[in-house]
Amino acid sequence: MATIVIALVTMLDVYTIFKMIFTMSSSEVPSNVGPGGNQPEIPEELPVASEEGVRFLESIIPEEDYKYLMFDDNLATTSDTGKELGEFTVSVEPTRYKSQDCFLIHANSHGAIDGVPCGTSITAYVGQYLETIEQQHHEYVKLENCPLDRKTFIVQQDEGYVVNRVITQGEDVQRSSKTLELEQMKGFISEGSNLLLHRLLIEKGVSENLQLLSFDSETNLCAASYKPLEDRTQTVDGTEIRVYGVERTINSFVDLPTTWQSYFVQDGHLSSRVQVGSPVTMKLVKVPQLIERDEEPPKPVFEKKPLNWEEDMQLYSRFLDRKEELKADHSTYIRSHPELKSILADFLQFLLLRKPDDVVQFCAEYFSAFSHTMPTSTPYLASNAPTPFPASRTNTKIDQLRAPTR
Repeated sequence: MATIVIALVTMLDVYTIFKMIFTMSSSEVPSNVGPGGNQPEIPEELPVASEEGVRFLESIIPEEDYKYLMFDDNLATTSDTGKELGEFTVSVEPTRYKSQDCFLIHANSHGAIDGVPCGTSITAYVGQYLETIEQQHHEYVKLENCPLDRKTFIVQQDEGYVVNRVITQGEDVQRSSKTLELEQMKGFISEGSNLLLHRLLIEKGVSENLQLLSFDSETNLCAASYKPLEDRTQTVDGTEIRVYGVERTINSFVDLPTTWQSYFVQDGHLSSRVQVGSPVTMKLVKVPQLIERDEEPPKPVFEKKPLNWEEDMQLYSRFLDRKEELKADHSTYIRSHPELKSILADFLQFLLLRKPDDVVQFCAEYFSAFSHTMPTSTPYLASNAPTPFPASRTNTKIDQLRAPTR
C-alpha cells in the first residue's frame, strides 16, 4: 500500500487519491480535522482572484492567443529510480458545446503499481476565457479487497456552479452536492482549464502576482497562485532542450499548500511535471515536433500617387459629362424661375450704386428682406443705423439697432 501511495502522488491531481485512501479507509479522525478534534476554521469570506489575474483572463484574444496551442502531450510517469509506472496524456481541441465556441480538454494519467491499477482522468469543456462550462474528474485505485473511486462533476448553470461528488469505497457510496454563485467563482480555474492556462502562460508570459481560484482536494474554493520558474535545460532522448517553468500552488485553508512545478518547451509542449515533495515525475520520452508558426508577411505600403485626372481619358470624359449635366440642370432651373433674373439684376444695380467696402455684409443686409427669420424693423430707421449683421469685429444687439423715430 505504501508503494502505491508514493507512486500516485504526482499523477494528475492524484494527491487527492492519496488523501482519499486514508480518509476513506480509516474510521478515525478525518484528515481535515485539526488538533484536539476540532474542525478547521473556515474563513468567513471566500478567497477572490487578484485584479491582475482577472485582467489577464479578460485580456485573452482567442483568435490570436490559442492559434498555436491546439496539440497533444504524451509523457511517461517514472519513479525516482527511473522505473516507468504509467503514462500521462493531454489533448486540447476546439469545439462547440451548448451553442458556444469552446475547447474540449482530455487528460488521462493511468498506470499500475505492484499490479494495482490506478489513475485519474479529466474531460472538460472550457470557454475561450478559461471559464469552465462542464468538467468530469474521475480518480480511482482498484485495490483487490476495497476499490476506491471518486467522481467530481462541475457544471456551469444560470444560477451558478453546481458541484456534485460521488465517493465509492467498496460497496459504500457517499454523495454530496453544492452550488456556488457565479460572482464567487470569478477567476475560477478548474483542473481542465489549468492545463490550457499553463500553455497560455508560456505563450504570453507569467507575471509574479497572478492569483486565481481553484478547488482543493475536498472541492473547497481556495486561492491558486502562479509564478515563473527559472529556465533550465532538460535532456530528452539524448537531446538537450531549453525548458520554461511555471509553479502552481493551491493554498487550502483545511490542509497544507499543494505545489506543482511544470516545465514546457518554447512552443508550449509539456516537458515535465512534478508535485513538490514527491519522488514520482512525469517526463517527455521523445522530443516533440515543434509547431511551425506561420510567418506573417509585412503589410504592403502603398505610396500615395498624385492623381492627374486631366490626363486620364476616362476621368476627363466623366468630368465633361458631369459638367454638361450640371449646366443643363442649372439652365432648366433658371428658365423655370424667371423672377431670379430680376432679383439678381436689382441687386447688382444696387451694389454698383453703393459700392460698399464689405460686399458680404452688404449682401446679407440686402437679402435679409427676403428672410422670414429676421426681426421686422421700423421703416423709419436712420440711414446710418447699425446693421444686424456684424462687420467682422462687432455683433450689435437687435434692440440697439432701432433708431429714434421722428
